[in-house]
Amino acid sequence: MNLVIDAGNTKTALGVYNNGTLLFHWTVETNPAKTADEYGVLIHQLFQFKGLKLEEIDGIIISSVVPQMDQCLKKVCASYFQSEPMFIGPGIKTGLNILYDNPKEVGSDRIVNAVAGTAYYGSPLIIVDFGTATTFCYINEKKQYAGGVIAPGMSISMDALSSHASKLPKVETIKAKSVIGKNTVHAMQSGFLYGMAAQVEGMVTRIKKEAKTHPAVVATGSMAAMIKKETDAIDFADEWLTLKGLQLIYEKNTN
Repeated sequence: MNLVIDAGNTKTALGVYNNGTLLFHWTVETNPAKTADEYGVLIHQLFQFKGLKLEEIDGIIISSVVPQMDQCLKKVCASYFQSEPMFIGPGIKTGLNILYDNPKEVGSDRIVNAVAGTAYYGSPLIIVDFGTATTFCYINEKKQYAGGVIAPGMSISMDALSSHASKLPKVETIKAKSVIGKNTVHAMQSGFLYGMAAQVEGMVTRIKKEAKTHPAVVATGSMAAMIKKETDAIDFADEWLTLKGLQLIYEKNTN
């Protein structure tokens, strides 16, 4: 069995694979202030709940967009798994041709998503990732990472709205009852959900027009399924696309 870890700015996703099958997955808070021991104990507890043992893990691969987490995760792997992890970065084979002006600027999560996206959904392809930032990645018909878009994420937008407008409260990110809100909370929930759906529709339309292709669109992240229900612009919702990409890259570098 092997462990895959995706350390994002807000949340960290973990998954355990056995012979290419995702057995278990978890999502925890990303907190660079936590020590390696705190994360180690947390992972140990998650494993125990599923009847797993740390020593059953043969290898680990990590995608991280939080540099402050890298050393912590290395210590966790060394102390609790007696393993040196692979990090998505230079020297790791991905099979992805990146057409960015500076390929090093492309976040490891976007690279991993592109690897999984083309493997599972083909190309050309647009990948929408609803995370701390909302990203749109375009992979052309040659399976090349051609570029994309980075916009503020849903949670950032909602936090900014409530913190900078004194009369607007924090609200749950749940489905609005209607587009036209009858009170402040419902109006904010409408703006949150349907506003994001409209952004997806607009960006997907613009990317297709500029690329002059008709790519499929796959969405990932915890909100992917909810947003997909509100728009025809998304063809597939795959919450664990990043973990799938990590596993594919792990297999490419170990087999």
